[in-house]
Amino acid sequence: MARENGPSRRVLELTRASWKVERMSGRPIVILRAGDALGEVRKVRGDFPKWIRDTVGDAWDGEWRELDLRALEALPSIDDAAAWVITGSSSSVTERAPWMLRTEEYVRAGVSAGVPVLGICFGHQLVAQALGGLVTKNPLGRELGTVDLEVEVHADPDALFAGLPRSFAVNASHVDSVTRLPEGTRVLAKTALEPVAAYALGSATWGVQFHPEFDGDVVRGYVRVRSELMRAEGLAPERALESAKDTPHGQEVLRRFVRLPAVSQRKVG
Repeated sequence: MARENGPSRRVLELTRASWKVERMSGRPIVILRAGDALGEVRKVRGDFPKWIRDTVGDAWDGEWRELDLRALEALPSIDDAAAWVITGSSSSVTERAPWMLRTEEYVRAGVSAGVPVLGICFGHQLVAQALGGLVTKNPLGRELGTVDLEVEVHADPDALFAGLPRSFAVNASHVDSVTRLPEGTRVLAKTALEPVAAYALGSATWGVQFHPEFDGDVVRGYVRVRSELMRAEGLAPERALESAKDTPHGQEVLRRFVRLPAVSQRKVG
């Protein structure tokens, strides 16, 4: 997997300057950025943090903060966030880069302190590995496009999945998977190619292998960029393009996360 370039110095300066203003109005939800969206898609539609904020919409009335995990040697206090959302990346958790190891230590501290955490795709994998799991190449191969998610029966009481249909569409783009779960993890959902499509650990930590922030247009962009790779792997990009669509129930999982009482309590606490 290709490594990512970090943000510009100007972006980091603006992030630091804006933090003082955000902190005065309550703790923000912090988007921990682990990578960039594909360049061809990013030029037209923006990047992971924008898509996350747009998907959340009016479900969160507080502030946001964005931190690029690849660029920071010292991460801020875990007390400075209402919650963390860890983004996707075209990097691989299996690379074990120094910034990944640093982030895993940060995640362990945050989870131990009760910070609500949602890992998306790469974030889902990194959180699992940080807490004792294992990430490897998915033995079932690449999953890219709009796919059917099957919610496990025991997920009914879960705060992010309760009351959602037993099966609904989500958008996915990944090659790696969580192949060993941390002790005590509850698997909440699966797909045809991903047996750990969503999990929960404790009362405030979740991972989703799918991308709730991807709409149909974004996932079609990903398929177009990866079409030759897909063909080489025996997949059918034309079929994926035809079936790609918006996934409102997948988006609702993200919106439910930011509405959690634990997030609201940390915002003002």
